[in-house]
Amino acid sequence: MTDPDCHALYAVRYAHNPHRRQSHNFIFNDPHDGPMPMDYFIWVAVGDKRTVVVDMGFTEETAEKRNHDFFRCPSDGLRLVGVDPEKVDDVIITHMHWDHVGNFDKFPKAQFHIQDAEQRYITGRDTHWKGFKGGVMVDDVCTLIRNVYRERVTFHDGSGTLAPGISVHHVGGHTKGHQIARIFTKRGWVVVASDAAHYYANMEKRSPFPAVYNVGDNILSFDKAVELAESPTHVVPGHDPLVMERYPAVSADLAGIAVRLDVAPTA
Repeated sequence: MTDPDCHALYAVRYAHNPHRRQSHNFIFNDPHDGPMPMDYFIWVAVGDKRTVVVDMGFTEETAEKRNHDFFRCPSDGLRLVGVDPEKVDDVIITHMHWDHVGNFDKFPKAQFHIQDAEQRYITGRDTHWKGFKGGVMVDDVCTLIRNVYRERVTFHDGSGTLAPGISVHHVGGHTKGHQIARIFTKRGWVVVASDAAHYYANMEKRSPFPAVYNVGDNILSFDKAVELAESPTHVVPGHDPLVMERYPAVSADLAGIAVRLDVAPTA
């Protein structure tokens, strides 16, 4: 068995939704309600041999339409941590919701990685119900298909290895083909859960985010993420502002912008 390559791993924050409340974020609602804002991230693993980005984020135009705070293009956030998006080798698409796939054009050389089940989800009969297609933008689907015909999309069916130390794993739940990313770092295996768990509390309460394809699969995805990680504290949720508090900033200048996930959380 090949030893895994070690990667530096960063979460890069590029947008914020201050309007969400607790009642918006759990399918099994707590009777107590209060503000529970949402952050938006992309993630990047940097190794000696390759650079892999997890998800692509959305555009300023989309942020304006949805009344979200937009700090910078996600690709510009990558540049702040020393990554040139135009040289990125691979992009893992955890799922095809609008806030994760709005910047295909920023990664002109990358190979995109997606689950077979997600491709079926966004182009098949599931789109007949608006509850499932509501989070997907047709333009993003068309861009993906164009890249399929350019031979720039790699499909995975279950688990797949991109390189020693980086793999994807189908969990479903939030969408039919949602996948999580497992990355080897100097603190061991870290799992980028993306929207398998929007917040730490989704996992802790075993209460999925309300936008969900299969509730049972989403709950089981929490267990799968922990199983693949070094420990429960090695699982990183997709939208929780606590990520910026629990992990150290890449540098003093990048406080509030980018944190290191390859070192232990500080809180």
